[in-house]
Amino acid sequence: MTARRLLTELPGPRSNEIAQRKSGAVADGVGTTMPVYAVRANGGTVEDVDGNVLIDLGSGIAVTTVGSSTPRVIDAVRRQVEEFTHTCFMVTPYEPYVEVAERLNQLTPGDHDKRTVLFNSGAEAVENAVKIARAHTGRQAVVVFDHAYHGRTNLTMAMTAKSMPYKHGFGPFAPEVYRAPLSYPFRDSGLDGPGAARRAIDVIEKQVGADNLAALVIEPIQGEGGFIVPARGFLAGLADWCRREGVVFVADEVQSGFARTGKMFASEHDGVVPDLIVSAKGIAGGLPLSAVTGRTEMMNAVHAGGLGGTYGGNPLACAAALAVIDTILEDDLIDRAVQVEHLIKGRLEKLRARDDRIGDVRGRGAMVAAELVLAGTTEPDPGLAKQIATYAHQQGVIVLTCGTYGNVLRFLPPLVISDAELHEAFDVLDEAFAGVAR
Repeated sequence: MTARRLLTELPGPRSNEIAQRKSGAVADGVGTTMPVYAVRANGGTVEDVDGNVLIDLGSGIAVTTVGSSTPRVIDAVRRQVEEFTHTCFMVTPYEPYVEVAERLNQLTPGDHDKRTVLFNSGAEAVENAVKIARAHTGRQAVVVFDHAYHGRTNLTMAMTAKSMPYKHGFGPFAPEVYRAPLSYPFRDSGLDGPGAARRAIDVIEKQVGADNLAALVIEPIQGEGGFIVPARGFLAGLADWCRREGVVFVADEVQSGFARTGKMFASEHDGVVPDLIVSAKGIAGGLPLSAVTGRTEMMNAVHAGGLGGTYGGNPLACAAALAVIDTILEDDLIDRAVQVEHLIKGRLEKLRARDDRIGDVRGRGAMVAAELVLAGTTEPDPGLAKQIATYAHQQGVIVLTCGTYGNVLRFLPPLVISDAELHEAFDVLDEAFAGVAR
């Protein structure tokens, strides 16, 4: 039985009608990937206002990891909303916030003593991780990496590498943010992980100086930058250097955390234990929640009242997060992520064997990408990525692009998607590549 159902061309008449209303009501700066308007989502599919059913390979950008309407999450949020929706944890606190902190302290890498603080968005949590690192070290500088994406606030825009569409025209940006070279195996001409770490450390020591550096912030697997998986030994080399120099090692796991990569956190693949770990996106099944979890002596360096926010750790989001954690563990979704990886990579590698415009297939778990290039070269081909994604969209498959060069197709399906839905989606992608002239 097909997962897709196309009753109209995409977009359909109702979606077109709402799009006209959007243009008259919503700021032009808010773009949309798909030209359809959703009414419901379940498992690996999204239904639009015209009755079309699309296969979801995006999860709302890695948010609906356990699905959009998971029973445990729905039930938990319903129970909580009947009790109360908000009191502000900083005014009259509540137990679910404490429970989420306890669970994160247990689940994040390392068996050291930890503390957690909750926020709303990934960018907000990244900013607070920097605040905590600065308070702990008494230093100001922050190092980030090529191709990084950390958010859209002023500080996180400075930390983000790509200008369009994230930074262009929005400066000046926060100072004391420095950029180092990443390990990018597809483009590193054989440079291994330890060698890439030495290259980065050399830049940091010369251009910043360890004595000035509060934090090194890195995505263990980059998200918007192109799903770049650093060569083995890169993250460990950086973490070892940070430990020697008293620099706080911060893992931004906003996109790669919460079972997405076949581990609860992507740092675990490299045996790295971050000082601070930032989580968001998949943490609460679609409700806004983020967290910073880290070493107690670092987390407690901030004075009382220095961390927080009106909505941080909202009770509905906390209830959802606890249900998400239970769902991941009880439904073996970490193992499911590994199965999804094998299926997607298998399909992409078969496609790559007959189409040399796929330069690289990479990723872990249900966080997999194909980097598209001009045939027989490593020259990025963003035009091809756009054509493939557009064809998929027209055929009812939600596919996202990313990468500094705009030439990467990324696949982030919900972990509850079926094998049949995945195969049907990749049949469409096969058709797309076959139909786009070389």
